[in-house]
Amino acid sequence: MTEIQRLLTDTIEQLNADEKRDNRPRFSISFIRKHPGLFIGMWIGWFATLWVMLESDTLAGSVWLLVVLFALLNGFFFFDVNPRYRYDDIDVLDLRVCYNGEWYNTRNVPPTLIDKILQSPGVDEQKKSLLHKMVTTKGELSFYDIFSLART
Repeated sequence: MTEIQRLLTDTIEQLNADEKRDNRPRFSISFIRKHPGLFIGMWIGWFATLWVMLESDTLAGSVWLLVVLFALLNGFFFFDVNPRYRYDDIDVLDLRVCYNGEWYNTRNVPPTLIDKILQSPGVDEQKKSLLHKMVTTKGELSFYDIFSLART
């Protein structure tokens, strides 16, 4: 592992710790706050379906299935998952992109990482000058920019 890879990995791990990115589901009512109309519509639809099922001679015996399915599906909306950032996910396009997106292209690195790379004796001068050029050209750098610098 090169010095840039090590510094980048350390920054990613620090970010994961600071933002509690651990792939664990956490109970949250943010769904109700973000989509109150949808939440109310779900309950109205559920009560309408329950009423139809209770009034029906053939469906009355399977009301328990509706209750179980609704509880399971509704429970899904009350959990948030913060996906863990990983160095190995950078520049990998597979199903994980559906889960946590291309965070490495859209998220900028903290300026402290750039300073650490520029001040590190383990990084050669050619990469430092290339990094300095990238900063002056682009301004803010993404994780992918630093990743591509480590690969050159």
